[in-house]
Amino acid sequence: MRLILPFKDLALDPRLLRSVQHLGFARPTEIQQEAIPAVMVGRDLIVSSQTGSGKTLAYLLPMMQRLLKSRALSKQDARALILAPTRELAKQVYAQLRLLVANTPVTAALIVGGENFNDQEKILKRQPAVVVATPGRFVDHLEHKTLFLQGLEMLILDEADRMLDLGFLPQLTVINKAASHRLRQTLLFSATLDHAEVDNLALALLKNPYRIAVGAGYQQHQDIEQQFFLADNLSHKEALLQHFLQQQDIKQLIMFTATRADAERLTGVCEAAGFTAIALSGKLAQQQRNSVMQQFATGKFQVLVTTDLASRGLDLLQVSHVINFDLPKHPEEYVHRIGRTGRAGAKGQALSLVGPKDWPSLQNIEKFLRHAVEFSVVEDLPARFSGIKTLTGKTKTERKSASPDKARRPRPAKAVNAKVKSAPFFEGGDDGSGPVRRKK
Repeated sequence: MRLILPFKDLALDPRLLRSVQHLGFARPTEIQQEAIPAVMVGRDLIVSSQTGSGKTLAYLLPMMQRLLKSRALSKQDARALILAPTRELAKQVYAQLRLLVANTPVTAALIVGGENFNDQEKILKRQPAVVVATPGRFVDHLEHKTLFLQGLEMLILDEADRMLDLGFLPQLTVINKAASHRLRQTLLFSATLDHAEVDNLALALLKNPYRIAVGAGYQQHQDIEQQFFLADNLSHKEALLQHFLQQQDIKQLIMFTATRADAERLTGVCEAAGFTAIALSGKLAQQQRNSVMQQFATGKFQVLVTTDLASRGLDLLQVSHVINFDLPKHPEEYVHRIGRTGRAGAKGQALSLVGPKDWPSLQNIEKFLRHAVEFSVVEDLPARFSGIKTLTGKTKTERKSASPDKARRPRPAKAVNAKVKSAPFFEGGDDGSGPVRRKK
């Protein structure tokens, strides 16, 4: 195993070292040790890493080092731009950035959809050195000439795969063109490098990039116990959910669903089981979304029911369980969802329900994880559904148990306890963009 040096050996500015010490970190993570020196010597970077690997500091620290130690290319333009796919992730990055800019001359701004355009225009007129933004709203400001990027020194794309999945390629192309000069350094972070569009984006944006892959997404997360349960239909899924709510020892739970309507309905199911529960939706105004996350983060609610809106970037240490009521369409998203638990050395449980509609998603997840999953069974709620037949006429589960010598018995489900109350549901787009609203 490679020796991990302490932060003080990475030649960082003393002000940054004090901030890192204040955050409670003595040594960098593996990705930080790999990335920080490469960024500090000016290399373009393309990185893939597991959720919870510390990638945010892996780019914030060397970015801050550059801003503190080198002269700006322009006195007016932003020096660094950090793009994130969703408002929630942008807010998480901005929160960490604020800790690093404290007691330094570096200024920063957060520009996301769903907030007042004119207020953001006033913030950008103060010429912040760093802008953290979602692509849609940032391009709105570019088009209205609220800011310019000729002097941009660093372009950082956090979770580029998710931005592409959400259809932000046109916006990324506009931003790249607006900041296209030879002195720009570009960093691209992605859950996986096995993504054809990410590869194409890297070729378009980066110059001779240094590649880093730490903790590939398909590797088993040692602190998260994963269980999969077959379900016949929606009613069977709800029965399994009620069983988990009564049997599991839940501190906090994030439940992922396919639709906003399901999120509303399942919030009620959790409340009926005695939990305080709240739903998060992209149709909420930004202020309402902020309020929902703040209430969940402070423990006012035990259960958060959401779509993939909350699958990335949220560092919530009390989340003991994740339930995938519906499996995600993209296998990388499964890794990000379950990564909301088992953080900072804590143990977590991820329970996934697999019905007929989820079967294609399960197959994609197995390909991504590079192994077949085993199914657990709740003895009082067995499933008749056993998989969808392949061209050979055998289901996935039949193929796994075809050899008597290698047959695997389903593992009994573990127990988890809990109690719950009430919460409203709000609706709303999950892409981090929002309509431009101007004051009259």
